[in-house]
Amino acid sequence: MKGLILSGGRGTRLRPITFTSAKQLVPVANRPVLFYGIQAMADAGIEEIGIIIAPETGDEIRETTGDGSQFGVRITYIVQDEPAGLAHAVLTAEPFLGTDPFVMYLGDNLLQGGITELVRDFKANTPDALILLTPVPDPEHYGVAELHDGRVTRLQEKPPEPKTDLALVGVYMFTAEIHDAARAIAPSPRGELEITDAIQWLVDQDRRVEPHVVLGWWKDTGRLEDMLEANRLVLDTIERRVDGDLTDSTVDGRVIVEEGATLTRSTVRGPAIIGAGARLVDAYVGPYSAIGAGCVIERAEVEHSILLENSSVRDLDARVESSLLGRDVTIGRSLGQPRAYRFLVGDSSDIGIA
Repeated sequence: MKGLILSGGRGTRLRPITFTSAKQLVPVANRPVLFYGIQAMADAGIEEIGIIIAPETGDEIRETTGDGSQFGVRITYIVQDEPAGLAHAVLTAEPFLGTDPFVMYLGDNLLQGGITELVRDFKANTPDALILLTPVPDPEHYGVAELHDGRVTRLQEKPPEPKTDLALVGVYMFTAEIHDAARAIAPSPRGELEITDAIQWLVDQDRRVEPHVVLGWWKDTGRLEDMLEANRLVLDTIERRVDGDLTDSTVDGRVIVEEGATLTRSTVRGPAIIGAGARLVDAYVGPYSAIGAGCVIERAEVEHSILLENSSVRDLDARVESSLLGRDVTIGRSLGQPRAYRFLVGDSSDIGIA
């Protein structure tokens, strides 16, 4: 069985972070989102993984992820020239997939508990497709499935009036018949080959499409709120480990302090992670924070936030919370007079000042 991970999206909902970086490489608990999907496949015994990449961000993903040896797998990169839909991505990957069954995983998704048991069940029961579903409060924003007597009867992509609240989770399992389905469908009104239409084709052809309702959490990390929530969920699973240097500092609860990090007269309350080489001086880092490698926090407080590598927060009177700072971002108070705010801000940024 092979794996297919889709990492070609443009990440418009996470701008401005994704103006300069692939959305699948934005970290959750200091680890790129993409790595969680690769690890889930590796844990399920899948050794050959194809990663769909876009021309704009493909080089960065190749450089960061490598050949897969760090996960114990072999990675093949597949360029999708345009974001023309998930079913189009399946067709693009057909030369790699061949006639093998495969798991398809959206590269910006996180799924609690991995996919090991699901892969085992798929191999044992041999359906034509297995789709993962979960109840959501806003199904009109997702692909939605209708069930009858435990079988999938209808799927719709982002219906304006959903008949159920069961959204498709970004993990699917298919046999090679999905290629025929993807070739048989027409583009949707938004001009894409929808995977929901391809699965519906399988249903209409009386192929066996089995649903699995996810009981644990699942996160599509396409928005800031989802990134922070995914960060919280993953940090809730960490074990305490302090490898950095502490001077007159306190570390409470489940906190990871990576080697090379230094804390001076600072407090960290977990769950939280402080990356390698980070420096905290007279600082407070509160729960559900992920501080990236090389970050600096001086005379400031950070809580429920994600700071990417080499960012700095200094000399703030108020706490930074529920925030996502990109790489090499600097936030601080100017010492000049008169006191004023001075910004250099990218497109689609959101700044709140109390």
